[in-house]
Amino acid sequence: MDHGTERDTPPGRGAGPGAVRADPVAGRVPLAVVVVDRDGLVSHWSRGARRLFALPKEEAIGRPAPDLLPVSGVLPGTEDAGDDHGSWAAYDGLGPGLESSLDGRLSYPAAGRARLTVPDDDRVDVLWWAYPLVGPGPERLLVLAADADALRGDYGIGEPGEDRYGSAAPATVERIAPGFALHTDFPGADELARRLPEILPSMSVGESARIVAQVLELGYPVLEFSQNDRVPVTPDWGVPRRAERRARRERAARALAAGDPVPDDVREEAEDLEYAAVRERLEFLNEVSGRIGTSLDLSRTIVEVSRAVVPRFTDVAGTYLREQIVAGEGFPDGVPDTTTMWHRVALEHTDEPGRWDDVVPVGEAMPFPAHTPFFQCMTSGEPVLVPRITEEMGHAIASQFEKRDIRPLITGRSMLLVPLKARHVVLGFMILLRHPERAVFNDMDRVTGAELAARAGLVLDNARMYTYQENMAETLQDSMLPHIPARMAGCDIATRYLPGTLLGRVGGDWFDAVKLPGARTALVVGDVMGHGLNSAAMMGQLRTAVQTMAGLDLPPAQLLRNLDDLAQRLGDTHLATCLYAVYDPIAGELRLANAGHIPPVLVRAADGGSELIELPTGAPIGVGGVPFEAVRVPVAPGDRLVMCTDGLVEVRGEDIGTGLATLCESAAHPAASMDDACDTIIRALGTRGGRKDDVALLMARLSGIGTDAVAEWRLARDPAEVPRARAAVREQLHDWGLPKLADAAELMAGELVTNAVRHAHARPVELRLVRADTLLCEVDDDDHDLPALRTAGPTDEAGRGLRVVSTLAREWGASRTKTGKTVWFELTLPRR
Repeated sequence: MDHGTERDTPPGRGAGPGAVRADPVAGRVPLAVVVVDRDGLVSHWSRGARRLFALPKEEAIGRPAPDLLPVSGVLPGTEDAGDDHGSWAAYDGLGPGLESSLDGRLSYPAAGRARLTVPDDDRVDVLWWAYPLVGPGPERLLVLAADADALRGDYGIGEPGEDRYGSAAPATVERIAPGFALHTDFPGADELARRLPEILPSMSVGESARIVAQVLELGYPVLEFSQNDRVPVTPDWGVPRRAERRARRERAARALAAGDPVPDDVREEAEDLEYAAVRERLEFLNEVSGRIGTSLDLSRTIVEVSRAVVPRFTDVAGTYLREQIVAGEGFPDGVPDTTTMWHRVALEHTDEPGRWDDVVPVGEAMPFPAHTPFFQCMTSGEPVLVPRITEEMGHAIASQFEKRDIRPLITGRSMLLVPLKARHVVLGFMILLRHPERAVFNDMDRVTGAELAARAGLVLDNARMYTYQENMAETLQDSMLPHIPARMAGCDIATRYLPGTLLGRVGGDWFDAVKLPGARTALVVGDVMGHGLNSAAMMGQLRTAVQTMAGLDLPPAQLLRNLDDLAQRLGDTHLATCLYAVYDPIAGELRLANAGHIPPVLVRAADGGSELIELPTGAPIGVGGVPFEAVRVPVAPGDRLVMCTDGLVEVRGEDIGTGLATLCESAAHPAASMDDACDTIIRALGTRGGRKDDVALLMARLSGIGTDAVAEWRLARDPAEVPRARAAVREQLHDWGLPKLADAAELMAGELVTNAVRHAHARPVELRLVRADTLLCEVDDDDHDLPALRTAGPTDEAGRGLRVVSTLAREWGASRTKTGKTVWFELTLPRR
């Protein structure tokens, strides 16, 4: 970028590299702009710098700044006033103030004058300013330089030491140094914030807006150094140099010791400095308050709190919280003790990267002994100030870190411990450390740190409580939603659940899949109207009732009838919709009944087409007095059934038919897996604007079970049929290539047939083997009493059969049917 209004041949001087002059008409000061990174290398070199220092940009970038900005041994302000330019005129270079800024010894703005010799030109009278850059980027120093002769010539400003304004000076000027004036007309804040990142590298627009706000509020000068761009600077000229302040303090001390009045200039300076310090701290606290608590996410809030104080207030900030807070749990009341575990959740610093990582890693939890300042801070709830960490204290602190020597990181530094508390409860604390060369923490810093911690503690507590409540809501919702296996008899299943809003993660939508006799599966999707805990509680009751009635193998229409009756007994405060389907993989059909729910989608494997299944709508559960009807739908292997709640397809202000059409289209989209197919539907429908309701989605791929994988036998109610049943099972398993399962299956099938023959009344006993993902064996009889496990005594003749089945089977169970009961067991198929 070209910084500086430059002419190739300005009037009044030659065309040498130092020929840089101000534009008296525009009232702008041409400047050389140089940016130095943390390694002391030049990272930015403007065209004005090329002209002033006679070095092109290509040769300057990446070189050490002291090589390009030579320094010399005379401090500005100590020169001999009898010389036109002072004693510094005999030296090349920009002076030790810049040298101190380049090597990082000065952390405040500095300025000076120098006489510089450049090739092919006379010695150039140079004014320079150095501003430390504070921020996340790699740059650390902004150096501005200008030709002082151009300032005097164009603005009529006198020589150093003269206290007057020239007649050619602009009407809007502000005195910023003895004998010099610069333009201070402020541009618009938005424009300045937008252009500042172009001038100061590695600065975001947000950061620049913050700086600009401070500039406009505090009245810092703005140096305009090109036709369009201006840089806000905070020079130290408004406050006397440190040496002068020290001399004034010494004069004040001598006056007080002698009983003389304190000089007015010293008193005024003290008052000004105190006012400036208080205002600076208020600005800092206001800035920090705006940077923390931007969300209720606990992890993000922790990082914001730590980064808000580094490097402006401290050089190192370590944040510790109670371990229970990090885990999202509650913690006991009362003052922490030596057993309380403190979790290190964040560590920000200005040291070289990685220096702290191995010694004090984030994520470590540890207690603190009673004799440490940390324990004092957490138990008293008050800040603890340690002006300097002595070697003895450093050794005591380091003793808590086993096999890690932390002393080089802390010894000699100033430390301030501030508690993070809210509602009179200490949640954690922050360890703040300053480098040895930086001013130690004082009482004003203690007050500032306490106020900072109070604000941070409240923000953290809000985030903690929100996270805790959110975890409770998610736990409740997860406990109410079933964990459905991805594979059931003859079908693959995938599900999705999306909460309606971030603040309402508990809702009334649910899905379920229930294993039924005959290798069938019940598929359910329901939606209790409303949101919140009441709806979730109602949903939990209805889901449990559906599971219970499905286990009784009730027909779909009868199940919804019973569910409606139950809802009437539970109260009339809630209504619910429900879609209930039973898939028979052997018969290749679906039986469905609907209670006010949106229809399901069936995707045909043959042609890839999709359609809404036409069902009698029925009334929602809880209305009462409305009949329900069931329909049969034939399906083929590979067809997919998609069931969802209306939150997926219904958006306020849009016809629900549009959402249903999109559902059909997205459900038919080819996908590599069931999960991918669900994600395709969610992307097509779940991300639309305006969705406020919960979403439950269940997809089942109906693979079917072929007739060659099913074997059935009808057995007479005769104990002689038991050996025949055992032989039939063994022979069938050998035919299926499953001889390893023959012994266990034969034994358990014999026990179930024995019980059925013994308790059956009139109908024959039915034995069925189904080879699917598991080996399923079912025995049906016409007795309605379900068997139960019991302990058999040494002389008991019964009670051992089910114990054998329970021991050998992968899973087993019993359920009532319309004509009696079914007792079944499963065995895991051997790997091939």
